[in-house]
Amino acid sequence: MHAKRAAPPPVNPAPPGPPGGQYRPLSDADIVQLVDAAFDILATIGMAEAPQVLIDQACAKGATLTADQRLLFSRAMVEDIVAGAAKRFVYPGRDPATDIEVGGDAVYFGTGGAAVQTLDLDDAVYRPSTLADLHDFTRLIDALPNVSWFTRCCVATDLPDNFDLDRQTAYALLRNTGKPVGTSFTLAEYVDPIIDLFDYALGGEGEFRKRPFCKAHISPVISPLRYGEDAVEVAIACMRRGVIINNIVAAQSGATSPATPAGMLATTLAETLAALVMVNVFEPGYPMIFSNWPLVIDLRTGAFAGGGGEIALLNAASAQLSNHFGLPSGAACSMSDAKAIDAQMGMEKALSATAVGLSGCNMVYESSGMAASLLGASFEAFVLDNDMLGHVYRLMRGVEVNSDTLSLEAIREAVFGEGHFLGGQQTLDAMQRDYFYPKLADRDEPRTWALNGASDAWTRARDEARRILAEHRPLPLPEKRDRDIRAKLGLAD
Repeated sequence: MHAKRAAPPPVNPAPPGPPGGQYRPLSDADIVQLVDAAFDILATIGMAEAPQVLIDQACAKGATLTADQRLLFSRAMVEDIVAGAAKRFVYPGRDPATDIEVGGDAVYFGTGGAAVQTLDLDDAVYRPSTLADLHDFTRLIDALPNVSWFTRCCVATDLPDNFDLDRQTAYALLRNTGKPVGTSFTLAEYVDPIIDLFDYALGGEGEFRKRPFCKAHISPVISPLRYGEDAVEVAIACMRRGVIINNIVAAQSGATSPATPAGMLATTLAETLAALVMVNVFEPGYPMIFSNWPLVIDLRTGAFAGGGGEIALLNAASAQLSNHFGLPSGAACSMSDAKAIDAQMGMEKALSATAVGLSGCNMVYESSGMAASLLGASFEAFVLDNDMLGHVYRLMRGVEVNSDTLSLEAIREAVFGEGHFLGGQQTLDAMQRDYFYPKLADRDEPRTWALNGASDAWTRARDEARRILAEHRPLPLPEKRDRDIRAKLGLAD
């Protein structure tokens, strides 16, 4: 009986990729005003500190450069670029069964972050994140069905050399999951060696371009309204090798962006459009995720506030603006400020995941595993968040209304027969099709819970994370290629 209850249903009642768009915090009139303001910002204030290669290319496509070296983009220019930008594309995994089509109204939850601390599974205290942690986190999410892709969630602080850090990070993602992954490149010259490594792992030169399973997280805009030269160069290098680009704008309210929600949305929309321009003046229609992540700070202290109503609202509104343009959208959620795996963490994560998911954001980042205002990553949080995301997917799936689900015949049979619906065929079918059963939530009555040890969610999640790390084996790389790559990276067999 326990084995049957633990087995997944034959039909997933909460599949990733349900349609979103049910939550619309902005009215149509609001959207018009915000879009007009963003276009005005780009046309009259513009972007500073653009590298010369971008200035030359953008001006050749219709931009103008002011005497104080600010790039201005007219509304007509930006609208033309939006019209020709990629609206849908496949984000593949190393395992084709995990491929995602980005765009439209489908919503997928995945990870992000660059935590420098890990909540230790054994000691329950935060310590510096290591390369071993990254390998373990990647292998863990490979077994979590509601986490659709994995962007490195932590920085291996035991690797002080930036090139070695980028290479070893890329290998950890490659080796430990078949799902789509994402990473960052510190400098443009690091792109080719890492993509060469991916090519070799897939079987030879040019193979990665055919299946670009690793996207690049790039922040080409430094708020307010400046380009970052190194990031622009990284983006250009990635485009040369066919790497999908996730251009992220992550301004902070009242610090690098206006404190008013409307002002922040207008400014960050302009900045994310400037990132779109940056890509498309070099290669129109290149696959890019339009990721505007409005972040909130506690204006009383200046501390980052990853959880709460404001950040949930702003990221949902940001996704709504991206969807207005029909662009593949990215936003962030579940960035809890809690350090413990506790009620605060659950409240903050569920609130923002629900809001941003229902907004129709295509790619919802940071949705699992993150803690301590993005400073920490947690194995227990990952497995609990996997359950939480299952609930969100089920909520988004909605109610199917048809002649069968209205249950009129089943109602007649119950009323004139046994007087209940227990054991009926329709009930058995609905049990498998319509209800999501969380793996870790406790639904026992109090006496049974006490007799079973009175465990809390943190304890159950710790046990489940340990079980997965002990038992799960991801899709392997070809043995010789893996051995050769490890030798090149100086790793022991």
